[in-house]
Order: sequence, then C-alpha cells, then structure tokens
Amino acid sequence: MSNRLVNETSPYLLQHADNPVDWYPWGETALEKARREDKPIFLSIGYSACHWCHVMAHESFEDDQVAAILNEHFVSIKVDREERPDLDQIYMSAVQAMTGGGGWPMSIFLTPDGEPFYGGTYFPPTPRYGMPSFSQVLIALADAWQERREELVKGGRQMARALAEQAKVAPASASVALQADTLQAAFRDLGLQFDARYGGFGQAPKFPQPMVLEFLLRYHAVTGSEQALHMVTHTLDKMARRGMYDQIGGGFHRYSVDDRWLVPHFEKMLYDQSQLARVYLHAWQVTGNEFFRSIVEEILDYVVREMLDPAGGFYSTQDADSEGEEGKFFVWTPDEIREVLGDDADEFIAAYSVTRHGNFEGKNILEFVGDMEQRPALAEARRKLFEAREQRVHPGRDEKILTSWNGLMLAAFAEAARALDRDDYRTIAERNADFLLPELRQGNGRLLRTWKRHPERVLKGPSEGAGEAKLNGYLEDYSYLIEGLLELYQTTFEPRWFVAAQELAETMLERFADSEGTLYDTSDDHETLITRPRDLQDNATPSGNAMAATTLLKLAGFTNELRYADIAHQALAQVQSMMAQYPLGFGQWLQALAYALSKPREIAIVGDPDTAGTQALLNVVRDGYRPFQVVALGASGAQASAVPLLQDRGQVDGKAAAYVCRDFTCQAPVTTPPALEGLLGGN
Repeated sequence: MSNRLVNETSPYLLQHADNPVDWYPWGETALEKARREDKPIFLSIGYSACHWCHVMAHESFEDDQVAAILNEHFVSIKVDREERPDLDQIYMSAVQAMTGGGGWPMSIFLTPDGEPFYGGTYFPPTPRYGMPSFSQVLIALADAWQERREELVKGGRQMARALAEQAKVAPASASVALQADTLQAAFRDLGLQFDARYGGFGQAPKFPQPMVLEFLLRYHAVTGSEQALHMVTHTLDKMARRGMYDQIGGGFHRYSVDDRWLVPHFEKMLYDQSQLARVYLHAWQVTGNEFFRSIVEEILDYVVREMLDPAGGFYSTQDADSEGEEGKFFVWTPDEIREVLGDDADEFIAAYSVTRHGNFEGKNILEFVGDMEQRPALAEARRKLFEAREQRVHPGRDEKILTSWNGLMLAAFAEAARALDRDDYRTIAERNADFLLPELRQGNGRLLRTWKRHPERVLKGPSEGAGEAKLNGYLEDYSYLIEGLLELYQTTFEPRWFVAAQELAETMLERFADSEGTLYDTSDDHETLITRPRDLQDNATPSGNAMAATTLLKLAGFTNELRYADIAHQALAQVQSMMAQYPLGFGQWLQALAYALSKPREIAIVGDPDTAGTQALLNVVRDGYRPFQVVALGASGAQASAVPLLQDRGQVDGKAAAYVCRDFTCQAPVTTPPALEGLLGGN
C-alpha cells in the first residue's frame, strides 16, 4: 500500500511512496498528529540524486521491521531539500552543531513542536564503522522519550534558541566603508589553500567552487594578478580533463572523491552546469583558450539535450546510479570501446587513459590525457561512443523545475548567447523566461518555488494546466531569477525582461527585508518555523543574500536608484570580515564586493538595434571580459522609458550614440567604436 507521499509532486518523495514507513510530507497534518499523539518526529531530508539516500531507503525504509518501529513510536516526515531549503538549512545547522558534520540523508529527531534533540546523517542497518544500527538508534530514542522526555525537550529548546541566535546578524554602522583590503586578504587565503598540482582548493573530496573562481577572475581583472588567473585556468583545465567531466556526453558531475578530479560522485546537478558554464565562458573571454569555449558549449548542449522540459523549464538533477550501481552508465572497458570504434580505438584508448584493469571498480572513468590538439580530432569517436552509450539504461532524472536553479541557468544561456553569438542559446533563454514568468509567478507578482509536469502530459509541449506549481518562493528564487532576467535583457534588450526583474526586486525587498541590512531566506508570510532562517554563507549555490546584493548593485546602475546600492552596501559591510577570513564560503559575496569597489560603468546605447552603427558600438561593450558594467540599448522614443538608464538620451547628429557613466558622472556621448573604446579602457 502507498503512504501519504503518493500525492506529492517531488520525485524524491514519490520514490518513498511505497515504503512500509507511514511517511507524511511536511505540513500541519503531520505536526498536529505528533502533538495529538505526543510522539517525537523523525525527519528525513534528502534529494533524488543522492546516492546514500537511496542506500538508506533500501536498507531501512523498505524494511518492515524498521518501519514497524518508526510507525509505532514516531511520526515520520520526509522532505525534499531542493523543495524546502528553509527546513534543510535550519535542521542541517542543528545536525552540524550536534555532530560536527552534516550531509544527506539527514536524519533528525524533533519534539512535537519541531525542536531538534538528536540528529545524524546515514545510519547503517547493522552496527558498523563505529556507528549504531538505525534500529538501535530508534529504540534508544523511543525509550528516552518515555523515560527522559524532559531532558530531551529541554535540549531541543536550547538548540532552537541557539539556531535563532545564529540567524541574527550584527548591524553594520552606516559609516563602515567597503575595503579593497578585504579582496586582498581573501586572495591571500585562497592562495594558501590552492592545490598547485591538481588545481582546486584543499584536499579530497574536492568541489568545483565556481563562485570562488569567478571572484579570482574579477580580482585578476582589477589587479592584473597572474597568480589569480593561473589558479583559475589551472583548475578549469584539470577539472575538464578528468573524470569530474563527462567526456562523452558533456556536463560536470557533482564533486570528486579524490584530489585529482578523477573519480566523481556521478550525479549531475543543474546548478553546477549553470555556474561552471559561466566561469568557463569568462575564462575563455580572458584567455582566448578554445578548450574553455568548447567546454561551455558542451555543457549547454548537454543541458538542452537532457535537462530541458518541452515547456521551456530546466530539470533539476540526474542520478549517480543506474541499474542499482553508481556510475555504471558512464564507465567503459577497452573491449566496449573497441567494439564501437574498431580500428580507430587505439588512439582513443591512449588519449583517454583506458586500461585493462581500469581505474574504477575494474572499469574506466574516461580522463583526457592526450595532447590538446587531439581532442577535436577525436570528436567523431566521442560521438560514436555517445550513441552506443545511449543504448544503456539511463540514470534517473528529477524532473521538477526549481525557480532559483532555472534563474541560474537562464543567466548562463543568456550570457553565452551574446558572447558566443549563438542564436539557439538566446532562443532557449527566451523560452525559459517565457515559461518561468507565467508558470511560477502569480498574479500578485509573488514567486512559487517549484513546478512539476503532470505525468500524463510529459510528451506534450507547453499549455495551460500542463503542470503544477507550488510552495512559497524563497529569497534565492527571487535573487537568482532577477540575475537571469537582467542577463537576458542585456542579450535581447527587450524591456519586458528588465521590467520583470525590477518588479521582482521590489517584491523581494518588501517581503524579505529586515531592519539589519540583510534579507531573510523566507518571506514575511511564510509558515512559522522554529526560527526564520537567514543563511549568509554560499554553499553549492550562492547565498540568496549574496545574489541579492549582486543584482541590486546592477539594478542601481540601470535605474540610478541609490536605494538599491545602499541596501547592497549595507549587506556587504556586515559580512565583510567573514569574506576575508573564509573566502571559500563567500565567493558570491566577494564578486559583489569587487563589483561595488570597481565603480562599475553604466552604458546606454541609443540607436536602431538593426543598424550597423548601433551594432558597432554594441560590439565594443561586448568584446572580451567586462564584469563591471551594465548595458542598456534602445531606440530614441517611448520604448526607452522602461529602462531609466536610457531616459532623456538620444542619438547624436542622427547617429547611434553611447553614453558612459561612472560614479555618478557621465561622459559626453560618443558615436564611433574607437571613441567608445577610449572611454571604457580596460575592464
């Protein structure tokens, strides 16, 4: 018999709908049951692409004896962390405080009031590795609830108070100045953590850290530091050559379990593709390295091929497992390669380090060890192997569409479209925005978090009623989508994208702001939890606050609205000391700080977009890597009024004109590319 998860839209929750555990989704029904029956809550949080979540589900949640213990003594709640980042952030903080570590699956026990008193991650079915079995944990906690309840409740209340204190931010004085020394201190610390041999930061397991790499590119742009650029290019080269990168199908896996990027954790996350596509794009703009450009296009082509819903939204994840084995879809034996490539196999086998004994459980994760000029020549071999691989059983795919992650991907496609002159990428970006705004923005302007296509409509395109959107949008949903829309505006210069971005920003400030200069992660009408979360640190994705600061600074340039810049500066001032001390956790903040300190340029081009004169000016501002500017374009007249940067500006002597402003000072308009280049100078 199915449990209460059968009516959910999350693929992760639906994976547990046939468990013998009497699962509830998070909600008042489950919480009221715990209060009424005076039972503790077992809260299990994970996500569909999580390998160890699948393992614990098979070992414990599908076991009738374990289920019997849970059903008798606990109210069991299952949560998809990607749908509910608020719950994940609150209770992961509790697990980390209790155990010194964290991860997924998250297993945490709560009082009926939602206060955490015991937690961990994966628990095995039998005692091993120094851990008790899951059944032993359950029985011990059930006994403790009966015999020592007051102690558990007291501990839960203390933890709840500590989490509430953790979410507070010390107000920054309005006089606190943003300091270039912060960027320098962060750079020095990153240099100490940099792996000079394999790239990246720290030891195994290694994560790609795209936000930090983006900061280093900006630091290089400002200072000319060759070391900063080397840290980026060396890391990007090593990651794209090794098993972290899918050499056959494109796209990056989540992280590497070793320090040389060889053996990945094989799931693929949409947010990794979006952020890595942009950092490879920017590295190509800085260096002209065609390998980096090819990686950008391979990532985005993979997303179009395998992660794009017919309605225009992007799916969330692909699993690590297929046929019950992690990585099975991605690995090869020499014989499998020879069967596909025939006489051409030897060159490929040598270039991709394929051996008889393999490098992963007797098979080979492909890594490119050949000369760089070989790679284009082996494209046909990769195509044949891709077609052969397509006949295998594919990993599962989580087809829910998240507003925030789609905002990141929208930004990647929009920027790549203009930088690479790819009209197909522009079309993908426009379709995505045309999907997100009607489907995930309500009539009152508020965003929803997630959309899932109805199963019976999977093979059909976009149409009313094709899917279900739900859950209040979070700060990251607003700030990431604003970023995507601003990038799309700067690619197409259609005013509606800018208008939507500014409207969302106003809603964000109205619904998420506090009196301390930063924003909460949840809106002011969100359900009441044990604390109102505010996570300032970047994780695998940017902090919602950091991205909000980033986009508000850009909006200030487009609108001349100093309120936006003031809010961003106050937030940056409050986390400035943390950026300097812990740069790996504040990469997006460091990007925003670099932008603020650069005194960015606001560039208005006025002219008919289809004329050669206008395009010549536009080509100047789009040439190379220019991270510290915003660009608006429009013809003289009513259309320009939607974007304040264009207002009261016209052509000069009938010619397209460019207006460049910086630090509240505007230069006289220019009409020729050399004159514009002279105003822009470097970055």
